[in-house]
Amino acid sequence: MNSGPPLQPSLFRLGDFRCLGASVLLNSVGMMGELVVLGWLTLELTSSPFMVGVAMGARSLPLFFVGVPAGVLADRLPRHRLLMATSAGQAVTAGTLGILTLLGVVTVPHVLLLTFVAGVIRGVEHAARQSYAHDAVGATELMNGLAVLGVAMRGGWLLGSLGSGAVIAHLGSGAAYLAVAASFLVGAAALLPASAPAATSLSAPGSVWQSLAGFVTAMRSDPVLPVLMMLTAAAEIFGFSHQVLLPSLARDVLHAGPEGLGALNAARSVGGILGLSAVSARGAGHGGAGILFLAVLGSFGASLVGLGLAPGLVGFAGVLVVVIVVNAIGALADLLAQGLMQLSVPAELRGRAGGAWVVAIGLAPLGQLQIGALASLFGVAVALGASGLGLVALAGTSALVFVRLRKL
Repeated sequence: MNSGPPLQPSLFRLGDFRCLGASVLLNSVGMMGELVVLGWLTLELTSSPFMVGVAMGARSLPLFFVGVPAGVLADRLPRHRLLMATSAGQAVTAGTLGILTLLGVVTVPHVLLLTFVAGVIRGVEHAARQSYAHDAVGATELMNGLAVLGVAMRGGWLLGSLGSGAVIAHLGSGAAYLAVAASFLVGAAALLPASAPAATSLSAPGSVWQSLAGFVTAMRSDPVLPVLMMLTAAAEIFGFSHQVLLPSLARDVLHAGPEGLGALNAARSVGGILGLSAVSARGAGHGGAGILFLAVLGSFGASLVGLGLAPGLVGFAGVLVVVIVVNAIGALADLLAQGLMQLSVPAELRGRAGGAWVVAIGLAPLGQLQIGALASLFGVAVALGASGLGLVALAGTSALVFVRLRKL
């Protein structure tokens, strides 16, 4: 008799999934390391927090525009090879910035241009990764597979943030960018033994434009995917945007300084790891996932309201616990959004479903602007509370209006 579901052993017996998991872990080290060194280098060059925001925007803005074309590529090319190419491309952009920095000739336009290019490449990576996860584990284990990959990703974020900070402190920003490039290259190499399942190895027929038009037609005939896109975008705009306020929460509300900010960011990663580890340990089918997604979105919003209230009720340690809870729930929302998008479309549209998710998360800058403006006008607590209540209201309304989603 089994004492528990043999989820992880069964998944890790799949060679392609092992390759994908290793690649996700290594790429995530590079992705978070890039984020850290990007902010630090931009601040060194400009001494302007606003320009740091501009650089971060250059990193995320391309996702909205390249999402669906990236999904078309993921449906027309071998996805594991596409993932290798995107990892190599990000290594090139990071390595170029590292060399320019070490030579002492890097400028803000260099940073913005190469960061924008890396963002375009990352959009293709996101679309291909989700659809290849489906290829590697199948529909019945997709949620579990995405949960394990989510744990690997957040573990990589934790390593990348700590490692990049240490390299910057001891060797400088140029060396940190080169370390990021090396991580991306090793992530590409991890996929060398992977294969394309026979059922997904053929290219989609017709032109790229016909592929795009076919996807739009499919969305019109079945409105579930647009609804999922809308709710995913809402989670980004109202939910994940709380990350923008962590510096203000640490410095102005908790008076904890940069060490406190580091602890809050670490709590984000820990929360995501705990939330997804719980899913992967228990096993997760996809029956009833639609109503679960709505419930998780509502809980995500309620936890943000709690985060806004926490500084006045508990100490710094208590706020860390709330941040862990917020991000554990947020990780579940992200998992369900990705999984439901993949499961709501036929096999020939899986790459484009991944691209639709990329488009949705590409709206994150809207949330970052709105929550930052609210915090500037009314304070951190009001900004968090308003965003949380907005997400609760949207989840509740969607549960009433979108009957089809409740039945997924």
